[in-house]
Amino acid sequence: MAILLAAFLIGVVCGLRALTGPGVVSWAAYLGWLHLENTVLAFLGYAVTAYILGLLAIVELVTDQLPSTPSRTVPVQFTVRVVTGAVCGAALGAPSGALVLGIIAGAIGGVVGTLGGYRARKRLAAAIGNDHPTAILEDVIAIGGALLIVTRF
Repeated sequence: MAILLAAFLIGVVCGLRALTGPGVVSWAAYLGWLHLENTVLAFLGYAVTAYILGLLAIVELVTDQLPSTPSRTVPVQFTVRVVTGAVCGAALGAPSGALVLGIIAGAIGGVVGTLGGYRARKRLAAAIGNDHPTAILEDVIAIGGALLIVTRF
C-alpha cells in the first residue's frame, strides 16, 4: 500500500512540474536510493539520464515563470504530465514487482496534480494578486515533495 501511495504522490509532483519527478527519480536511482537495476527502467539510474533529466527539470523551473508558457491543461502539457507521472510511479513500483500498479497510481496522481495544481495556483495567485510567488511556492512544493518521496520510500 505504501508503494502505491508513493507512486500516486510522485505522480502528483509530475502534475505540478512535469520534469521534476523524473529528474528526482533518476537521481535517486543513480545515487542508489531507488533500486531499478534488473528492471525495464534501469536506464533511469544511468548517470547520463540523471544529468539530462536534472538539467531539463531546471529548465522547466525557469520556463514556467515565463508568461508565454502554455497552461498545463492544454492537451500536450496535460499528456506529458500524466505520462511522466506513470513512468515515475512505475519506477517506484518496479523494485517490489508492482510496476503496473505503479503506472496506474502514478498516472492518476499526474491527473490529480495537474488539475489540482492548476486550480490551487490560480486561486492563490488571484488571492495575492501575483502569480510569481505562487509559481515559486509550487516549485518548492514539487521539489521538496519529490525529495521527500524518494528518500522515505
